[in-house]
Amino acid sequence: MLFPKIEKGRNPYAENVQGKANEPITVAGLLDRAKQILGPLYEGGVPDWTLDEIYNRLENNAPRIAIIGGSADHPAHIMDYLTSSRAALRIWQDGGVPFYFSTPVMCDGTAQSNQGMSYSLQSRNAVAQMVVNQLEAHSYHGAFVIQGCDKQPLGVVSALAHLDRLRQSRGDAPFFATFAPAHVLQGGTIPEDVVIKLNKVFDKAIDMGYKDIADDLKDTMSYILQCSLNTSFQGLFERAVERNVMTKEEHKYFEMRLAVATCDSQGGVCAFNGTGNSSRHVVAGLGLVHPAVELLTQPPNQQQINETIDALAKMINKPEFGVAEIVHANIKNAIRIHSASGGSTNLMMHMVAAMIYAGYKFTLWDVEKIHKAHPIPDLFDYSLTEGRDIFALAMQCCSGNSRGMETLFYELLNNKVPMDEEALTVTGTNWRTRIQYSDALPAGNVKENPVILNTPRRPFSGVDVLQGNFFESAVVKISGMPTPQLNQFDDKLAFVLYFENEDQANENLLDSQLIEKIKEKRHFDENALIQSLKYNAPERFDELKNAPYDELFDEMAKEGILKIAVLIAGQGPVAFGMPEMFTPMQHINANRILKRVCTIISDGRYSGVTYGAAIGHMTPESIQGGGIGYLKTGDVLHLQLRNRRIDLVNSKTLVNESLLNYVEDLKLDQDRQLLYQKRLSNIKQRQKSVAAVNRMVGHTDASCGVVPIQVFEEAELAYKEHHSHLLLP
Repeated sequence: MLFPKIEKGRNPYAENVQGKANEPITVAGLLDRAKQILGPLYEGGVPDWTLDEIYNRLENNAPRIAIIGGSADHPAHIMDYLTSSRAALRIWQDGGVPFYFSTPVMCDGTAQSNQGMSYSLQSRNAVAQMVVNQLEAHSYHGAFVIQGCDKQPLGVVSALAHLDRLRQSRGDAPFFATFAPAHVLQGGTIPEDVVIKLNKVFDKAIDMGYKDIADDLKDTMSYILQCSLNTSFQGLFERAVERNVMTKEEHKYFEMRLAVATCDSQGGVCAFNGTGNSSRHVVAGLGLVHPAVELLTQPPNQQQINETIDALAKMINKPEFGVAEIVHANIKNAIRIHSASGGSTNLMMHMVAAMIYAGYKFTLWDVEKIHKAHPIPDLFDYSLTEGRDIFALAMQCCSGNSRGMETLFYELLNNKVPMDEEALTVTGTNWRTRIQYSDALPAGNVKENPVILNTPRRPFSGVDVLQGNFFESAVVKISGMPTPQLNQFDDKLAFVLYFENEDQANENLLDSQLIEKIKEKRHFDENALIQSLKYNAPERFDELKNAPYDELFDEMAKEGILKIAVLIAGQGPVAFGMPEMFTPMQHINANRILKRVCTIISDGRYSGVTYGAAIGHMTPESIQGGGIGYLKTGDVLHLQLRNRRIDLVNSKTLVNESLLNYVEDLKLDQDRQLLYQKRLSNIKQRQKSVAAVNRMVGHTDASCGVVPIQVFEEAELAYKEHHSHLLLP
């Protein structure tokens, strides 16, 4: 037997016969099914998992290891049956007792633009709660986790870290685990006949004088087909129907053809660098993923599973390999890998949550401190239009030319980023040992279309934390903006276009006449418009300062001098479950006029596939008295993305000798107070559309991970006081 017996704590199976009466049939059933599923692929001798032998292993405290899968109604988990079968057999062969259970896994893509998005973030904490329930009820010692997508990965990490901390505080054996991410799903291809038909739509739009629709269609067709792209097409098609460029029937035809061509039948985690793959990178950076199963293009084979599970033998009974300790030791590595790989904004909350669940006092500001302690270069040349998605990276790993996050870790070191090489991982070794063998390690081994680079594209990357005079914290994904786009929005004055919720925003952003209507209704004060011209484009000021309002507005919009901050409030955790603002951002990005002038600011979340000037996670949220709830259309904000600030400007005395006059306390304005109270009433009424049992009351805000208050209050360990050799340089 490879696995040692569990040495510490009591064995409830030895003391209580009911577990030994109930569970042997579940173990035997799991192993019988595993052998049947694998058929000729089964690699083992004559089955020896008799009920007597299972009983004896339980009696003698052999490691009880839960295989944690997901739900088959999520594409990432439809091949779980193969992976769980291989894992169960290997756990048994190594001397352990395998069990299996799964958790629901919400697909964020499916939940977009419907009520489901209000449950997405809450599902992370629900998964953590369910996992702890099951592990405690059945007294499992460790876990083999089939890592899926969206909120499941960090939900399970949080659960296992939390349980490990609890177990060790009770004097029980440390909880050990290893993660095996689902393979990467290959992006789809638009069928050739559909390409021909869409090109005809392009020609028709040109002929009808709608060049904006034609150009936006051509841009959208250049992307690898994946579920988020269907949203972009959807907005385009609705605009095309509105202008009679296509019929409703044609719209539905294209929608159907694109939808069924999107996902490969073998499932997996979508190929874009969204929350699913960002979670893959972060969990790997936390040291919880064995390199044998990190980046695959199909479910892991038996050899890969064996290598992963065999390594558990080095971890069992050792406190330093408990999940909470591994998470803590590797948090700096994970944050820097997340930054260098242009990871999802969602992870800014999830990394904080994992540390809090692990028992540490940790906030968004700790993430920011680590992020800014040393410049994190942009080492991830990811592109959905040039064939460099995560499936391409997985192919490079499977061909033996790259080692995924080990390669990124190595290149960060080469770029003088201080990584914690002594931090332990689920290989049973530290990072230094893992990367001392250089085969396929340097990024330069990939000669064609490399995703991971050795020479940075830019000296900075990642997600920045913002502050301002009307909020405490917000985040913006700098890595989601190419430098020219960053320059377009940095140090600019932007007019607020206020929406009380996402539904209002989506309705308006799909209106092809939105910019024209803003102009006609004079939403933006003329004097403020002139002053914003002076600040945003001083070289055009003398030329345009005396132009009539309509001419001035049109020219500023056309040239991208006009900036609009689309404000979407009422979307925070308490108000509405903190849904992603992916759909309104996609509507902006699918419209070349809006893309040039608009940023979105919200107390909601952002997805990893968000592209552009997307500012979210604002605290305090609107329902809790945050300043975002007091702003109104026509207000002027000073966007300073590189300086990590957004401030409300006094629009009556906007610019005085090139100096901006900031508002000191917008809540002193009585009119704003009355406006806020009306909005607050609307938010509370809308809140009732979310099931009461799933509302996120009694949770911390986004800066503290949106975790249950009781978890936050019991996180008493000081991050800086532990593992002194891992402190910030």
